[in-house]
Order: sequence, then C-alpha cells, then structure tokens
Amino acid sequence: MLKRRVVNPLTIILFLGLAILDFFATAPWWSYGIVLLLWFLVTLCGSFFIRWDYHLKSLHAKKNINQTWVSITFDDGPNDEFTPAVLALLKKHNAKATFFCIGQRVEKHPETLKRIIEEGHSIGNHTYSHSKSFGFFGKDKVKDELLKTKLLIKDLTGLEMNLYRPAFAVTNPMIEKAVIDLNLKSIGWNVRSLDTTSRSEKLILKRITSKVSKGDIILLHDTSLKTVAVLERLLVFLQEKNLESVSVEQLLNIKAYGQ
Repeated sequence: MLKRRVVNPLTIILFLGLAILDFFATAPWWSYGIVLLLWFLVTLCGSFFIRWDYHLKSLHAKKNINQTWVSITFDDGPNDEFTPAVLALLKKHNAKATFFCIGQRVEKHPETLKRIIEEGHSIGNHTYSHSKSFGFFGKDKVKDELLKTKLLIKDLTGLEMNLYRPAFAVTNPMIEKAVIDLNLKSIGWNVRSLDTTSRSEKLILKRITSKVSKGDIILLHDTSLKTVAVLERLLVFLQEKNLESVSVEQLLNIKAYGQ
C-alpha cells in the first residue's frame, strides 16, 4: 500500500526529472499538472482511508489469530440513552467490547463511562470535541484535544488510555505527530457497518455478517436505536457462528492502559 514517506519523495523526483527533461527538450506543461494532480489525489485518499496507513499506522484486525475472536467497537459515546442499552445486550450475551469515547460526552455522562469499565469493557480516546474540522487542526491543537480527554478519563477512573480511534477516520502528518508524542496506539477496523448512514437495520446487519470472521474489528456507534437493534441481531449471529466478541486489547494482545 502507498505511504506518504514514499509518495512525497517520489513526487519530488518526478518533478526534478521533468525539470531536467525540460532543460534538454521541452516537457509538456501539463505533465507537471498530472504529477501534481496524482500526488493530490493519492494524499487525499490516504488521509481519509484509514486502512491505507498512509500517514499513520493503525491496527485494523488480527487475521492470524487462533481463537475465534472478533472485537466490536463503538465510537462517539458515551450516550445516556443508547449506551446503557448496548451494555445490557453485551451483558446478556456475555460479550465484551471497546468504546472510543469523546471527551465532551464523557463530561456529560461520567456515570455511563464508569459503567462501561465496571462491566469489563475497555475504552479509548476519540478526541475531546470530535470537531468536523479536526483534520485541519495543527499538531498542538490535535495534541491538546487528545491530552484533554486522556486527563479527563484519568481523573474519573484512574486509567491512562493508550488507545486512539481517529475522528472521521482522518489521519495526516499533524495527527501522526500528536499520536506519537502521546504514545498512543491508533486502532482502525476492517468491518465498517455504516450504521450512521440512512441504510436500514437489515442492510447494515447484512453488511457486517456477510464478511465478518475471526480476527476482525467491527465499527459501530452507540448513538442510535438502529445500532442497538443491529447489535442485538449481530450478537445472536456471532454466537451461532461460534464467534466471541472480546475487547480490542485482548484481540490484538496490546495494553489498553498505562505506559
């Protein structure tokens, strides 16, 4: 897969090559434009497609695992209306999950956050504000967002989070630098439910069940009744297929907390 550290130098080499060609002959003006356009398109896609690992290395699955484990993850909570329903279903089916929490939501619903941990699930950092312009923040602002949520969780629970889920799946050099500075592990996914779209419960469930297998990380959001309904049927499906949902750190054999 393409990486920024390969694409950028290659683009510079191509520009230099065109400049040298232009010195001895006449390189078409549009050839520079094509190189620049290709660089822009690759960089744009790499910034939005987290599984490319273009800017930042993320952990998306563990397909070589021996156990029949998957990991269900939830973004954008906690939510006092929907997260408790999610927790009840997980408890009913003896399943564990990982919740990537927004700092502002934690401030509003600290007891729900504590309940997530008390019931044996793990948590990760999903920024403080989940701002739509997060991808345009400078390094210091990104770092401030992540550190603010990290310190908030530590004050509430005593736990120091190691895991990070990029907001909107966006990565860039500024986010990479902040994640490295804070010694966080970026967690992606390889089964995206699209449960925040207008798709029906049936289509969302089919999208997951048609591809899920051991070692997969599933992306859901504890922010709607639709997701709760999908989760209920998904947990039954996993049991029928002898698949067990565990926390991300158990699946990937990494530490969710501490330095």
